[in-house]
Amino acid sequence: MPASSLRVGLSIAVFLVLSAFLAPCRTSHLRAQEVTYEVPGFERWMEQVQRLQQLHQPGAFSDCTLWDPWLPRATLGYQATAADRYQASLLARRIDSQGYVSMQQHRGMAHSEGWPFPGWQQSTGKGWHFSLHGDIWAIQNFRSQPENSWDSWEIQGAQVVGIDPAEGLVLQATADRIVITTPKIGCGTIVAPFARLEMSHPELPAGSEGRIQWRMKEEAEWSDTRHVAFQVAPTNGSHRYYNIPLYLHPEYGGLLERWRIDLPAVVGAQWVLKSVCTAIDTRHPITNTNYLIACSDLLEWTGRIDFLRENIDRMRTALRFAIEEFSVEREGMVLVPWVGHDGRSGLDRTEGKSKIRPGLGVGNNYWDLLPFGGRDALASMMMVAALERMARLEKEIAAHPQWGIPTPQSSRDAGALENLANRCRETFQKRFWSDQTGRLIGWEDLQGQRYDYGFTFLNLEAVARGLTTPDQAQSIFDWIDGRRLVEGDTSQGEDIYHWRFGPRATTKRNVDVYCWAWSDPGSIPWGGQVQDGGAVLGFSYFDWLARIRTSGPDNAWAKMQQTLEWFEEVQSAGGYRIYYKDRTRGTLQGGGTAGGLGLDEEFLESALVPTILIDGFLGWEPRLGGALFQPRLPKGWPSLKVRNLHFHGTSIDLEAKQDGSLRIEAPLDHPDWTIQTTQGESLWKSGDPVWEIGQPSR
Repeated sequence: MPASSLRVGLSIAVFLVLSAFLAPCRTSHLRAQEVTYEVPGFERWMEQVQRLQQLHQPGAFSDCTLWDPWLPRATLGYQATAADRYQASLLARRIDSQGYVSMQQHRGMAHSEGWPFPGWQQSTGKGWHFSLHGDIWAIQNFRSQPENSWDSWEIQGAQVVGIDPAEGLVLQATADRIVITTPKIGCGTIVAPFARLEMSHPELPAGSEGRIQWRMKEEAEWSDTRHVAFQVAPTNGSHRYYNIPLYLHPEYGGLLERWRIDLPAVVGAQWVLKSVCTAIDTRHPITNTNYLIACSDLLEWTGRIDFLRENIDRMRTALRFAIEEFSVEREGMVLVPWVGHDGRSGLDRTEGKSKIRPGLGVGNNYWDLLPFGGRDALASMMMVAALERMARLEKEIAAHPQWGIPTPQSSRDAGALENLANRCRETFQKRFWSDQTGRLIGWEDLQGQRYDYGFTFLNLEAVARGLTTPDQAQSIFDWIDGRRLVEGDTSQGEDIYHWRFGPRATTKRNVDVYCWAWSDPGSIPWGGQVQDGGAVLGFSYFDWLARIRTSGPDNAWAKMQQTLEWFEEVQSAGGYRIYYKDRTRGTLQGGGTAGGLGLDEEFLESALVPTILIDGFLGWEPRLGGALFQPRLPKGWPSLKVRNLHFHGTSIDLEAKQDGSLRIEAPLDHPDWTIQTTQGESLWKSGDPVWEIGQPSR
């Protein structure tokens, strides 16, 4: 979660839900059908895992695409209601006409389908809001006030009815076109790549178009060649956003003077203009891939072919957009082409002091204050994950013509997607590796500068997702575990795990490279921000998963025990908020307050932590037709049993023993499943309540 006090994060309603679970809880009163864990002789530690689950699982849901790679996988096996909830959410997720998947965080003051900030108020931009109804974030953060006059506007083809405080400026059409000229704007086009309109209007003939013209500073005339047209869609009487991409026009550049908005109309009908503003392009290049990962998780945990039939066209559209928009086939990676996303910092410290550069350093992912972008390692990592998921899905579709789902064009079939994923993985290993520091960089800007602040979150997730070579994985863990020191790093050796529950998010102090809206990072001490030496609990999951897959389960369990010891101590003290009242222990971010540690409140990904027992040690990976069951138990564990796991519409119990024997129990009416182990595949037929195999001791 984003590392800034500039945004509240989630709705107040979600915060209230979360607050009910912030106090310590006891597993002596397990909730009905709760997922439980049993490791003989390790009851103390399983108790702590259970408490983490009870603390973080109930509130782990969001319609925001940012959390899609984490929350569905963290909840679908745990909550009976999660499947229906996420199916509804993913089917309702907005995808625009080009194929971009909306972020859907909360109302902001930038691109309506992107991240809420930086807003025009932070960007030397300009905006007019005739109504601020529903814009709580803007009112709280900028003390915004609605417009109370239209005197400085030029309006032709309509009479002004007045300003409705809840709706906006009400216009009654007197002609078949309404032409609205804004007051002076006076900002550079770099902070106004989009014109954002919010308005409602009458039903219009199909294909009706509006358009926006612009004049630059000291120009007296409007040029008819300088305009961008846009389709006017039905609003059904409700307000609708229009984000018009002016930056795509070759003559859009310079210092803006005014816009002229030309709208279709029906004589006598009303248009209502709620707001007009310049908009930073706050879209993130990871939303499409995040969405595809979430859809894949839903499908593989539930086996819902009806969801696949209903959503496959949208999923293919989302993938096509991501591949084409970010030149993935040409580059073998994600190259972000958007204004403000070229990877350069929004701060200029060449003279020793921070000088802001509005329009540069726009966020690209969860770490919303860091530029990333350009040639983006994190976005490229998520692209590989999405390509692999879609390849697996297309292979299933091709193998099951009885589903009645058309196969894609050959350039997007399973083989083509697998090949592209492999090529992107190879490019990732070469382009984003630093021989100097022996780890992955975060990104390379479009001028060729590379950025490496010791991004542990990126390095560990890349290892966990299989994007690094074995030698690279070893080098990464040698650095993170302190077996080698990286010259210039602020945190080295044991200090990398200073916060105990997980590694610092970064190991090198960063006061130079941020979005311009975060203008004075040096005023906050090292470790006082999650993206600058702080840490996020939920991403310990990738630390342990990466260790299981490279260094082995004993190494992962030793590191996980350190987290559980910390958690036990924190809960004994009364919970996160009480424990960290002693600020010498660290500062918490959450609920609008900046800090160095992301544990609760909007840090919903903390729900990932207990799932390591299933995804990692138990080696359970759902598939549409069954699952992979390939445990890797620490040597000291006699067995691991998980009860009441939700899978494909039923509840199952899983058990793996140190001698290699495996057992699954399910109700008689479970579907037919193919279970793949290290020994091969076996078919578990419906009507048989038990599946089990014995394997030689390892």
